[in-house]
Amino acid sequence: MQDNITKLFKAIADPTRREIFHALVLAASSISITQISTQFDMSRQGVTKHIKILNDAGLVKMKEDGRNRFCLANPKPLKEVNKWMQFYAQFWDDSLNSLDNYLNANKNA
Repeated sequence: MQDNITKLFKAIADPTRREIFHALVLAASSISITQISTQFDMSRQGVTKHIKILNDAGLVKMKEDGRNRFCLANPKPLKEVNKWMQFYAQFWDDSLNSLDNYLNANKNA
């Protein structure tokens, strides 16, 4: 599980990859790498490298049609990141509630 989380965080850590992923999510359909490249001020090869990292993390599905490669967003792996973050959100909620209870108990003493 940790390896998947690491790949996901690596994929979403870069703002360009987040923009590419967001564009794919909004498109809600397959888009060619060439079409994606036109939206960014970088080479097609640069966009392809970002897409490979997104693909390795499972956030993008690739399919080929002749010489063209198409990308489709797959947001499902982000549920794993959300689950990971919810654990720590609950941890901090519990810790702050405990601190609040402690301070309130000692204030009245």
